[in-house]
Amino acid sequence: MGRFDGLPIREELKSFEPYGAPQLDVPVLLNVNENPYPASEETVADIAAAVAVAARGMNRYPDREFLDLRADLAAYLARESGAQLAPEQIWAANGSNEVMLHILQAFGGPGRTALSFAPTYSMYPEYARDTNTGWVTGRRAEDFTLDPSKALAAISRHHPSVVLLASPNNPTGTALPIEVVEAIAARTAALGSVLVVDEAYAEFRRTGTPSAVSLLPTYPNLAVARTMSKAFAMAGGRVGYLAASKQFVDALRIVRLPYHLSAVTQAVARAALRHSDELLGRVEQLRVERDETVDWLRSLGLRAVDSDANFVLFGTFADRHAVWQSLLDDGVLIRETGPDGWLRVSIGTGEEMAAFRASLERILKTDTGRLS
Repeated sequence: MGRFDGLPIREELKSFEPYGAPQLDVPVLLNVNENPYPASEETVADIAAAVAVAARGMNRYPDREFLDLRADLAAYLARESGAQLAPEQIWAANGSNEVMLHILQAFGGPGRTALSFAPTYSMYPEYARDTNTGWVTGRRAEDFTLDPSKALAAISRHHPSVVLLASPNNPTGTALPIEVVEAIAARTAALGSVLVVDEAYAEFRRTGTPSAVSLLPTYPNLAVARTMSKAFAMAGGRVGYLAASKQFVDALRIVRLPYHLSAVTQAVARAALRHSDELLGRVEQLRVERDETVDWLRSLGLRAVDSDANFVLFGTFADRHAVWQSLLDDGVLIRETGPDGWLRVSIGTGEEMAAFRASLERILKTDTGRLS
């Protein structure tokens, strides 16, 4: 019998498995780009106290518009990127995944198309699929950069309703020059399309790399998505958000489910933002470890992509799955993702990275570690 026998599941969903990176109980977890450093006890206590306050009012629905949280996020972006935004220009949801789904619900749909440039985040086509939006991809260059002339040509050819650009890109870590983002913002505006720049890893970008939020005053069709899951060490909090024009946000308010952001989630996010300096305190250390990891991988004769995120894509292996499995056998879990032959490692603590390096060095001395 089939998995869905007797159920009227949509035909295009029958062959799919649920999305998700492996969640395995191993000593070294370097596969989902988390910040490996937990919050301090002081921050934990403040979050717990905020949750207790929220719990006392749990008999009531949460603040549906959560303007206090949106104001706090706007204030954070002002400090982090210099953006001067009103609370009404911010939107938040259950992780940036739900924010992205809201965008496709509002601007995608049957007869419309979303476009991105591969390789990129593997959830993008799933957002399109789930909203009955057509999905097309252009290609990045061999070094995973984006040729602006080819990108503009693809946009003009397909006339998508939504263009999705990850910067820094997942799984490559590649950041887009602001000039490329602006050229695409201008072209999509001229075509009546929306541009979404996914900056989930923005806090890890190298010094001098501007955020696309700087373009918001000029392009009302632009949205910049962020998350508290990565640099903020709040992956378990499930808070993602975006900055955009008020009219863009108003479109998302139409498609969101009622009370989609719980009182507890709002309380946790606001408490975390009060401790942003502490929670982001390890970002520079992770940047240094990332760059050292790139240099170390290259010293072994491997290819490693310059990264503006908290992970590194490296390879290329004749049998990347065998390398992934050998690392796992040593208790080190990384991600088998990206183009054939490549693997991705998140940046962990010093001890975790030492375990990764020792395991990979051992594997490279065996037949399993053959390069392609």
